[in-house]
Amino acid sequence: MTISRWAAALALLATPSLAAEPPAIPMSQVEAAHPALPPLLTLRDRAAVEDALLTERLQTVVPRLMREEGIDMWVLVAREYLEDPVLATMLDAKSLRARRRTILVFFDPGEGRPVERLTVSRYGLPGMFEGAWKPEQQPDQWKALGDLIAAKNPKKIALNVSALTAFGDGLTVSQRDGLMAALPAPYRDRIVSGERLSVGWLESRIPAEMKLYPGVVRLAHAVLAEGLSGQVIKPGVTTTDDVAWYLRERLSRLGVATWFHPSVGVQRQGAKGMLDGDTVIQKGDLVWTDFGVTYLRLNTDTQHLAYVLKDGETEAPAGLRAGLAAANRVQDAVTASFKVGLSGNDILAAARAKAIAQGLDPSIYSHPLGYHGHGAGPAIGFWDNQNGDERGAAKVFAHTVWSIELTATHAVPEWDGQKVAFRTEEDAYFDGKEVRYLDGRQTELTLIR
Repeated sequence: MTISRWAAALALLATPSLAAEPPAIPMSQVEAAHPALPPLLTLRDRAAVEDALLTERLQTVVPRLMREEGIDMWVLVAREYLEDPVLATMLDAKSLRARRRTILVFFDPGEGRPVERLTVSRYGLPGMFEGAWKPEQQPDQWKALGDLIAAKNPKKIALNVSALTAFGDGLTVSQRDGLMAALPAPYRDRIVSGERLSVGWLESRIPAEMKLYPGVVRLAHAVLAEGLSGQVIKPGVTTTDDVAWYLRERLSRLGVATWFHPSVGVQRQGAKGMLDGDTVIQKGDLVWTDFGVTYLRLNTDTQHLAYVLKDGETEAPAGLRAGLAAANRVQDAVTASFKVGLSGNDILAAARAKAIAQGLDPSIYSHPLGYHGHGAGPAIGFWDNQNGDERGAAKVFAHTVWSIELTATHAVPEWDGQKVAFRTEEDAYFDGKEVRYLDGRQTELTLIR
């Protein structure tokens, strides 16, 4: 898509007559208490924005990554309904699936010339990738790919094969066998892993996406605010499952996807752990939700807490409010520990040390966000492993989006000293210098009257 069409697509986001989403909800450290639901684009207008973003990413992110990694050819192969997780994000908005076998090829000819984007596929991807196969001249698709590679004579050929991350392991065995059989012998020793290209593509966010991402999070926050309200929750009647299905139904009616089924539970004075399923929500309960939406191909992941007021109460007990404040302090420890070049394990260790030094009881399990909810990039802890993990060994880069996900366990005096897990999760952007929340973070318990 040309720059003028991209500008037109952005303009759609600011045109009230098209019920469009505002293009710039500013990043904030404090979340709005009762955010209004932002207006949404039509499917057609969403497609225009998605294609504009994709074109810009193909023109900027891929060449940067290939040159940083010293790779002059990247080959992606997928079959219909078995899409490589990277290739799936490179299809235009009308190509919901790979068609038959879809092969994408990036080639850097060097000397500052543009990276070529080619597709060896029957149906092609016009406007995104140039067709490089004429079946009527060469019926064998694999042979056509082999001939293309030989003609380009690359020094390094990256394939999506990785033992560490699924995001870099999208090439199936049968497709790799077909590719290798068609590859002229001299080129078989030039194969390298495309893991870093795959992860880099998925985790990198461009400025145009960051104009929109706060609004996507605002959408999630607004729907959550509806679900955690007296309009939905009737103490003594509504179950936690009722709330979970309300959130999912609400998104469906809005024409917005969720990348996982919402989780809802309660912690209750005198009850051990989290109660969920068909648990009826009662006055005095601490309600927890875990919720994520997918909009404009971008994902959110949010955990919020609400308190159901008892008769005569106007605010939550001080011990519950202190528990959320403790979780906020653990968040601060995590975000203050981000630094380009550190690994996820490094950040985990630093954040835990900061939190424990303050007398807090943290469990940190933050993760990247973007094209996927549990996105590509290093993990910063796991709820069941606070000592570092091979999946957290990779380095953290600038221009990435994160779910700051964690728990602070805190004793609540009003509940006879019962230890309560204050689970929080907020979405944030790391620009290389600081971490900023995309639409603020919860600092006060939502009150359900």
